[in-house]
Amino acid sequence: MQTIKAGIVGGAGYTGGELLRLLLPHPAVEIAFVHSNSSAGKPVYEVHTDLFGDTDLKFSASLTQDIDVLFLCMGHGDSKVFLAENEIDSEIKIIDLSQDFRLKETAGKFVYGLPELNREQIKKASYIANPGCFATALQLALLPLASAGKLPESIYINALTGSTGAGQSLSTTSHFSWRANNISVYKAFTHQHLNEIGESLTQLQPGYAKNIKFIPERGDFSRGIFASVMFESTLTEEELYRLYNTYYESHPFTHVSAKGIDLKQVVNTNKCLVSIVKDGNDVLITSAIDNLLKGASGQAVQNMNLLFGLDEKTGLQLKASAF
Repeated sequence: MQTIKAGIVGGAGYTGGELLRLLLPHPAVEIAFVHSNSSAGKPVYEVHTDLFGDTDLKFSASLTQDIDVLFLCMGHGDSKVFLAENEIDSEIKIIDLSQDFRLKETAGKFVYGLPELNREQIKKASYIANPGCFATALQLALLPLASAGKLPESIYINALTGSTGAGQSLSTTSHFSWRANNISVYKAFTHQHLNEIGESLTQLQPGYAKNIKFIPERGDFSRGIFASVMFESTLTEEELYRLYNTYYESHPFTHVSAKGIDLKQVVNTNKCLVSIVKDGNDVLITSAIDNLLKGASGQAVQNMNLLFGLDEKTGLQLKASAF
């Protein structure tokens, strides 16, 4: 198996930490450096304490061009600045985990990295814009409908996310005393991930009016997204299951369950689980992912595997905590 030399920029945050946990045991990867201005010189395990005993890597303030792939794990807006200020060899593949290059108007050479939508394009790309966490969960709940031209006129979504979705920087709404035993709505109808969701759906169903009403909520847990998607359809439940199973039969991480799903089935995995319930013409699609894995770093590794011709499951056959 080939050896892929990887560099990580922004390695001190949640997505950087998850990426390290996946890449350290990955059979095809050698980590060349982990860049962090705030933690330069410190052992990685002093920031990501669960990696104590697993690595002697130290955070670096410098970059090297002797790599095959560069992961950008920085805040939104920072990736664009970083690439403008640092010349990266054109042979180095880039996977960006921010939102800077996800939309068509800002993408440039970046391919939108949702394998269940763009797997073949990803394989031939050099630059990947990794999807957002909510965007991943909601698109995987809707792509089969869009592929068949069956998206309804109106879609109503409620989705609950864990505190890690807010990033590692301290804020009132991620503070334990506020988050514990609490729940709240934020960015109702206006969440930024709606834009990338709309672009993906119209890629499969051109002309779709994007009438999606999305209510995101902060949950009293650390990781995961559980989404409930409601709409009206004349398709039977059997037809819906057949449509979803057919669409996802070649995608190893998205699974359609004939039973109800729960968040613990996907936490600590790169999986998305989807289930379907029909009552009259009312349809409920539920989807669940780990926001830091399938919604971020796990999907980034899945994209790396595709970029370098590996089985996309390599290094990602993870077990859910379950209890």
